[in-house]
Amino acid sequence: MSKRGIILNIQRFTIHDGPGLRTELFLKGCPLKCEWCGNPESWKTYRQTGIYTTKCISCNKCGSCREVCPDRSMLNFTDGKLTSIDRSKCTNCLLCYDACPSDAIKQWGKTMSVQECMKEIRKDKGYYDRSGGGVTISGGEPLLQSDFVLEVFKACKDEGIQTCLESSFYAEWKDIEKILSYTDIIISDIKHMDTEIHKKHTGVHNAKILENLKKLIKEERELILRIPVIPNINDDMENIKATADFIINELDGRVRTLQLLSFMRLGEEKYYSLGMPYKMKDVNVDRESFQEHVKTLAEYFNSRGIHCTVGTKEKE
Repeated sequence: MSKRGIILNIQRFTIHDGPGLRTELFLKGCPLKCEWCGNPESWKTYRQTGIYTTKCISCNKCGSCREVCPDRSMLNFTDGKLTSIDRSKCTNCLLCYDACPSDAIKQWGKTMSVQECMKEIRKDKGYYDRSGGGVTISGGEPLLQSDFVLEVFKACKDEGIQTCLESSFYAEWKDIEKILSYTDIIISDIKHMDTEIHKKHTGVHNAKILENLKKLIKEERELILRIPVIPNINDDMENIKATADFIINELDGRVRTLQLLSFMRLGEEKYYSLGMPYKMKDVNVDRESFQEHVKTLAEYFNSRGIHCTVGTKEKE
């Protein structure tokens, strides 16, 4: 019987997470809760509903969600429009999503089998062959569904399709190790070198992540490393120098590319659709000056002998 996973999204023709043209599977569930995350709908390991009030026709003209909801008291309306759901009562049955005619209720996540995923993947095999691309599995945190990732990667390798795993590597080594034989490229990131600051802004300490990165280097894995550059959180020179020291001394400098990803305000509407606060709401940066700052950081890493670019490209 084919294993099943909770898929957030499947994107075709992606070019940012691995070489060539790729099909990227985003899996649901993540143990980190990064304040700057643009995809809060990926955090939970189960399907969820997102509420978009501006699309609601109003319960006076429609009312479909109220008709099908097992407990109408969980639906909150303002001026006749659905504004939120009491998540403590919601069972995520998704009957309201099925009934809504106006896309005011969105479904985050669906269950798919390995073969259903492979059917989508095979559509683009010709593009992989011509561009040097393949399949990337990301998240959320894909290692929360490590058995599913393993089966998808096995199926890909059986058909000669290149594989790439994008992970925070906040996971048990046994869940990483079993996938390595079927993984061609690894993408990970370092959010902060100070473990307490890391926990403050992501919800977890970084010791497990750093140890797993060191083990991956010993396994001689192809590693692309990233730093999400977040203003006033990890972009100070003390942290940047500590990160460079770690890459050189603990990873033996064996990083294919270090990519600096400049902070952008993404996913704000998604937070509100889930009834969550957006913690980066008050963070505003001058884009031009901030990009110059990020370029300066890249120059520093390159001066230390670490191949570094701004953005997801591997070459300047």
